Amino acid sequence: CSEGLLLANQIEIKSNQARGAKDRTSRIPRRGRQRTKNDGLAEMIRQILVAATASAAIFISPACEAFVSPWRASAIHNANDPSSSSSLNAEQVGIFFGTSTGSTEEAAQLLSEAFGSGVASEPIDIDGVDDVAAELGKYPALVCGTPTWNTGADTERSGTGWDEIYYTSMQDLDIAGKKVAVFGLGDSVSYSENYADGCGELHDVFSDLGCVMLGYTSQEGYQHDSSKAIRGDKFCGLLLDAVNEEDLTDERVSNWVSQLMQEGILDTNGGAVASATPAEVAPAVVEDEAPVFVDPVLAQEIMNEVKPEGYRSHYNPRTDKTMWISADGRSSYVTEGGPGHE
Repeated sequence: CSEGLLLANQIEIKSNQARGAKDRTSRIPRRGRQRTKNDGLAEMIRQILVAATASAAIFISPACEAFVSPWRASAIHNANDPSSSSSLNAEQVGIFFGTSTGSTEEAAQLLSEAFGSGVASEPIDIDGVDDVAAELGKYPALVCGTPTWNTGADTERSGTGWDEIYYTSMQDLDIAGKKVAVFGLGDSVSYSENYADGCGELHDVFSDLGCVMLGYTSQEGYQHDSSKAIRGDKFCGLLLDAVNEEDLTDERVSNWVSQLMQEGILDTNGGAVASATPAEVAPAVVEDEAPVFVDPVLAQEIMNEVKPEGYRSHYNPRTDKTMWISADGRSSYVTEGGPGHE
């Protein structure tokens, strides 16, 4: 059959050449031109081939003029259907992050690269998302990350745009059953009692919305003492320490993405296998401390102190707060409003 189709195409090409057609590669008759005997012969052969192959469930694609198998034809249909979850080259995993210094964004980029192009999206900063429902709804699965700054707070511990939507716009999301995995960054030495606490809150918000949570990991090999990101005997996701354990980041990212693949994060049929069934976690005792300095006099004293000591300011216009971080990344302050100086 393929030889017959080739013959039909060759006859049509010769017909074009005989008329001195400018487009010598065209296989589609030009509208309005006079048909020749060769045109009729080519069309007759094509019709015969179509009729002969119809019973064999083989289709001719008008776009590429080639034979397409039934499963390939179905794939082409899905690729043109935005609602299809198995669309060719469709990104299955949306990667979202919040950040104050850029470290969580760097981790998000590593994760995107580990999943591979066409599988995961480029990292998306949650601070730049206006329509949360629309953005999170684009992907069958989500991988979301956060740092931890407000360690003494009961809620909104990330110090990023996540805090602004956890208990507002995210509460209106209809994403029950969506597969979600979370990752977090923290300092397991200087903040060993609150290592990556913010990741626990990110996990709980999605879990409370009915999402299928994946990617629980072992605590082995970490230097922390405690964390609000522990569920049962595991971390609720991938935890990274870019301050003390940066040399382990690549391996941890690679292993975690492999784990998520095995747990079925790309399975569109709902066949995910959870890595663990988290046990109930006793409420953590939170010290009564104010992470944000609202006293303008105290804020000015802090700013006067941090400037000569090399603290860097990171202003978040969405929250209207400034985070001051030491040069070694081990201590920080948060103040209301802009930094006042750079």
